[in-house]
Amino acid sequence: MIDLDIFITSRVRRKIVVFFVTYPAIKMHVRGLAKLVKEDPGNIQRELHKLHKAGFLNVEKKKNTFVYSANTNFLIFKELQTIVIKLRDQQTVARGSRRIADNSSTKRPSARQ
Repeated sequence: MIDLDIFITSRVRRKIVVFFVTYPAIKMHVRGLAKLVKEDPGNIQRELHKLHKAGFLNVEKKKNTFVYSANTNFLIFKELQTIVIKLRDQQTVARGSRRIADNSSTKRPSARQ
């Protein structure tokens, strides 16, 4: 099974990319995103800055905080969305197959003897 960590080695960056390609219309600030993906705000801020510099994210200043959103015009944005969707579907199928295999191997003996 292929996993996104082969291509995006930073766990925090991978979570951010998956979030923004899954929900491109949502705008988030550092602490909100950190709470959502259960990562340290300092690590989130560092990776958001890198992704913004790369052009993947837009940033706007609102009052005293920065708000990040997906740059849907990013060169490979649609491709990233397709990859994330395919990997998510693949993982769902794998989980379902394991569940079926587990259920079939742990069948209870019948009450009749």
